[in-house]
Amino acid sequence: MATAKLYSGAGEQKGSVDLPSSLFEQPINRQALYEAVRNYRANQRQGTHDTLTRAEVSATRAKMFRQKGTGRARAGSIASPVRVGGGRAFGPHPRDYSYTLPRKIRRAALKSALTDRAGNERVMVVEGLAYDKPKTATAAALLGNLDLVGRHTLVVLPSGDQGDVLYKSFRNIKGVRVLRAGELNAYTILWADNLVFTTDALSGAEEVFGS
Repeated sequence: MATAKLYSGAGEQKGSVDLPSSLFEQPINRQALYEAVRNYRANQRQGTHDTLTRAEVSATRAKMFRQKGTGRARAGSIASPVRVGGGRAFGPHPRDYSYTLPRKIRRAALKSALTDRAGNERVMVVEGLAYDKPKTATAAALLGNLDLVGRHTLVVLPSGDQGDVLYKSFRNIKGVRVLRAGELNAYTILWADNLVFTTDALSGAEEVFGS
């Protein structure tokens, strides 16, 4: 049974907690991880790159010089790609790089990433974490007590109003990314050195991805 250290909302260790085997004790599928990371990065691409073709370059449409009698090649346009300042032949143009990865592969990659982090004792669970209003200083102090300052940390929060308050508390801390339990993805888990779940977020993740 995979386990994680259990901490209070102030960062004091209280013992350990069993992690859901449906998420944290699955075979590690390296191919699925590769596909998930490739898909995530492709979906993040803007695809706004663009170059001017010979038809789009701002240039005169007049013939450069007369057809015969100069001893030179018969050049018809200064916008030709072979000339300095001319258009770009076969250059990049705006396109959409995103694509959909099969759900089965996404789930396999997610569970592989979670299993890897749990196997290397990189998962922590915080009990009773709740603020009445956003408190970034208090959230940073918690991470300091967990010895996570300066490390890539993924904080997984539950949905709802309390999750919104916690999200605003953690989102501006350097080196920290924040996701809701239902937003987990393999790329961000692999990016993080450590995962910090609230108890509610752990239950939420099992409910969404456990099947």
